[in-house]
Amino acid sequence: MTQSHAVTAILPCNDLDRSQAFYEQLGFALVSDYGHYRILADGKGWHLHLNRAEPGWVIPLHNPFGLYLYVEDVDAVADRVRERIIEKDAPHLKPWGTYEFAVSDPDGVLVRIGRVAA
Repeated sequence: MTQSHAVTAILPCNDLDRSQAFYEQLGFALVSDYGHYRILADGKGWHLHLNRAEPGWVIPLHNPFGLYLYVEDVDAVADRVRERIIEKDAPHLKPWGTYEFAVSDPDGVLVRIGRVAA
């Protein structure tokens, strides 16, 4: 696959091991480990870089970061993180035309996983 036009999020994390484990539960795998900087991907298009945050920089209950992960099989990902889903009875169809659910990572990043509804 040639990536001529793409974007990758770089997330600051208080605990890289906890964050990596969370994102692996969603379907990411470790691609590269540079100690304080880790690169994750799912082999299908998701890419994420985790960077160790400076102490006090990321405050979980006040974290403004968010990610939206598009995936074909929303229910399969939801089954892997069912206990972490924020909304009751999700995933479900949203008024804006997506079938999705949301979880929060260890540092309070809102992560929505979904697809455009047919």
